[in-house]
Formats: sequence, C-alpha cells, structure tokens
Amino acid sequence: MEREGRKEPRDGEAVSEGGFTYRDAGVDRGAADAVKDRLGRLVESTRTAGVRSGFGSFGGRFLLEEGGELVASADGVGTKLRVAFRAGRHDTVGEDLVNHCVDDILTEGAVPLFFLDYFACGRLDPEIPVAVVAGVARGCRANGCALLGGETAEMPDSYPDGEYDLAGFIVGRVAYPAVARREIREGDRLLGLAASGLHTNGYSFARGLLFGELGLDVDDPWPGLGGSVGDVLLRVHRSYLEPLRGPCEAGRVHALAHITGGGIPGNLARILPEDLDAVVDTGSWQAPAEFRSLAELGRTDRDEMFRTFNMGLGMIAVVRPEQMRTVCEAIESAGCPAFACGELVRGSGEVRLEDAG
Repeated sequence: MEREGRKEPRDGEAVSEGGFTYRDAGVDRGAADAVKDRLGRLVESTRTAGVRSGFGSFGGRFLLEEGGELVASADGVGTKLRVAFRAGRHDTVGEDLVNHCVDDILTEGAVPLFFLDYFACGRLDPEIPVAVVAGVARGCRANGCALLGGETAEMPDSYPDGEYDLAGFIVGRVAYPAVARREIREGDRLLGLAASGLHTNGYSFARGLLFGELGLDVDDPWPGLGGSVGDVLLRVHRSYLEPLRGPCEAGRVHALAHITGGGIPGNLARILPEDLDAVVDTGSWQAPAEFRSLAELGRTDRDEMFRTFNMGLGMIAVVRPEQMRTVCEAIESAGCPAFACGELVRGSGEVRLEDAG
C-alpha cells in the first residue's frame, strides 16, 4: 500500500544524483517497510480460526462456519486525490477506488458483494461529495457490486477548503477457488493485462516531477504526448473483473498479482512460493508513452521506474503453458489487451526483470 504525500520538490531543490527518484518525491520505502513489519505483528496477534490469509495479501479471506469464504479489503487512491483537487475534477477518483478494491480481492479469487466509502472534509461543499460518490456508484454498477453504505464526515480545521480524504471498503465471496489456492508450478507462464495508465500508484513521484521539477500544471500539455497533464494523470484505474471472469470460471487462472504500489517486482513477489522465481521479460511489451516520458523527463533509471509504476501492466495472471492462448484470447475479447510476459522457474521467491530482446 502506498503512503504518499509528504512534500513536492520545490523549484530549484536538489534531486538525487542519477535522476529523479521516489525519495526525491518524499516517499521513503525503507521507513514504510519497517512500519509494515510492525503492523504485521499487530495484525497477526488478532488472528482467529476463520482467517485464511496472511498479512500482506491483497485481500483478507475469512471462512464462514456454514461454508464459503469472504474476502475483505480496504484502500484509498493515494495522492491521485491531489491531482483531482488541482484540476477541480472529482468524478473519477471514486471509480478508481472501487476498481482498485475489486482488483485486490480478485487476486484472492473473489467477486464483490458490497462496498462502503468514507469521505471526510473540513467544510462541506455539496457538489464535491456528490461528484465523488457518483464515481463510486458508477464503479459499483460496472462491477455488479452494491454500494451498501458509507460515511460523509465534516471535520472543521482538519482539511483545507476544497480538499478531502477518501477510502473504500469492499467485501466479496470466493468464486474462483483455483485463483485462491495459488497452485502454481515451475514452467507456468505469466500473462500481463494492460493498464489504463498510472492507475492509483506513483503519484507522489509524478506530481513531484511534473508539478515540482518541471513547473507544469494540470491544463498544460503533457510533454510529447497528446492530452493534458490532468487528462493523463486522471485516467480511471481499470477493473479486471470482466476480462478475467471467463478464464477464472473455467479454472484456467491459477494466481493473480495486482500491480499497485511497489510495481511489478513488489507485487508479483507476493504470490510466489519460496521455491519459485518469476522471470519477467521486459522486452515482451513496450511501456506506454506516459511511463517512457516520465523516465526521460526525470532521467530515472529502469529499476526505479519498475519499483514505482506498473509500467503498463495492471494485473499479471499465472496460467499453464498449454492454456496461454485460450486465456489471452478470452481476455482480449473482453476489450483488454493481454500478452505473454514471462514464466516461473526454480528459485527462491524472487522476481527477476530480464530483457530477452
């Protein structure tokens, strides 16, 4: 989970030697990892008999006494909110929130049942929460998920005018046991599903570079791309539920990794057993123009980009070699580009980025 938003580099502020990094944007990965370790011990101390997942999973699975499993997850959209504030556009971040949560529980083999949102502000401008929740409702309808309730909190002196915080809570049921079991093995293939943009991660980096280092604003053209900076940054996070529904129902998907904060290495590692490595062929797809542009403008090396952004892959599926073509065709028939991007080999639970050329 991304914890962003401490500062934006000011004009003229020093950037780390070797190019712009996430630390320059105010995000300390080392400190975040240390906090996660401490949180993990606290979470595990509350474990009960019904818990079926460990700390660090994309969603938490819970076994019902009468049979079946529920999966729950909570998340936000990070500092993508600050782009919405800056642009005065509030009708997309709610949809981002729902889709992100749907994708998280999908990696546990679950389909959504219901969703709740939390919206907090300092002074209530009625048009803003209505726009935000309109996006939440749109995302829920598209994913067949009930917006069961939520909270709108007005807390004077807690947020500047025009700003707010937003969080979402989702509960689903396990419908795809093959995905939940994660019975993956040596020789299985990695299938990448195309992202619609930055999704909901890396925004402290992008804002720090574009708004801080380069002095751009949301209405300015993105250098070298069509569309404005705001248009590119506010593209809606893609939901992978419909593209993956058919292959998952057929039992052809054996694991899923949602590529969020930490990029491909950080998230793909979360589904690997201790005796397998994932070899990702970075030459099997071309990163979309916005990522290439960020790397060039920030003089940022490849490893930093892959640790920060999804680089064009929002979800990675693990499938058997003989089923790759069938699964890929089913996903693409639902309107989501997909392509082979690597394989699983003997190893020690690591993710290796290699360019097979």
